[in-house]
Amino acid sequence: MTTLAELSLDPGIRRWIARIEQLAPSMPDLASADPVLRRAADLELSDALAVDFTLPLPEGVDLDDVELAGPGGALRLRRYRRSDASGLQPTQLWLHGGGFYAGSIDEVLNDRLCARRALESGVQVFSLDYRLSPEHVYPAPELDAVAALEAFAADPQRYGVDPERLGIGGNSAGAAIAASTALRVRDAETPRLVHVDLEVPPLAMRRVGRSAEDYAIGFGLDALEAIVDMYTGPGGPADPLISPLDVDDLSGLPATLILAAEHDPLRDSGVEYAERLRQAGVPVELHIGAGHLHGTPGITAAFDGAREWQGRHAQLLALAYDTIPARQHAG
Repeated sequence: MTTLAELSLDPGIRRWIARIEQLAPSMPDLASADPVLRRAADLELSDALAVDFTLPLPEGVDLDDVELAGPGGALRLRRYRRSDASGLQPTQLWLHGGGFYAGSIDEVLNDRLCARRALESGVQVFSLDYRLSPEHVYPAPELDAVAALEAFAADPQRYGVDPERLGIGGNSAGAAIAASTALRVRDAETPRLVHVDLEVPPLAMRRVGRSAEDYAIGFGLDALEAIVDMYTGPGGPADPLISPLDVDDLSGLPATLILAAEHDPLRDSGVEYAERLRQAGVPVELHIGAGHLHGTPGITAAFDGAREWQGRHAQLLALAYDTIPARQHAG
């Protein structure tokens, strides 16, 4: 088993870790047994860190909130769209991270990263405020994502969405939801998705591979089993799609991008899923961020590796969605 102290980490990552250690004692609810209290504390910590460690909102991107009907009531989404965009745009539905019980479209980190990705990729991004556990267990967030995709496909003019270039993506827990949603949409045969984007994804509701052993303690996922229990709810998950890595048939899925972090207990989950997709004939790209921890792709103001990660992420989306930035890059 590896410890953080044993790793040769970038100084920017070390500063980020030190800041977490400095702030955490003033936020006792980070260790609360009540997920609602812990959710609020997680947001407070995330926002405090993002102010110092994530590049600010860029110019040239318009942000606005929209609502649509969901299976549990109105769903709120935040749209990030290049200011010079017009007409129907290639569009990604994005699902934030947060361990299935936390995270928000109002999170400073989510705003800053989504806005910059939309600007640099030319892909319109809708970040979904999906329902959280334990109040809403699986498959509630997945059904919220399906509802958003169906709304985009049914009324593209209203949302400015090109229905021929519609995809889904997510970070961490949001990536798990995105992968499950892609399977559900595949089985329903509508709407058609062109791309799936999975950033530091947990693709099974269990520990996977050597990375889960090497980074089991002190790397942010010590309580994985408790988080999974909270997400699945009493009696376990409603269907097997909750663990895409364990689904028998992965054929027919859209082209998929997987971005994994080197020092992440979830790394091998992404690696194994990429291999399963290849075996099923699905076009897949796997990138492993050298020197990264699970949460460091977002510290773009402190770590060159995070800026490289996000720049590559945007470039790969531009190519996948065939946007103007992609054509400029090709030229």
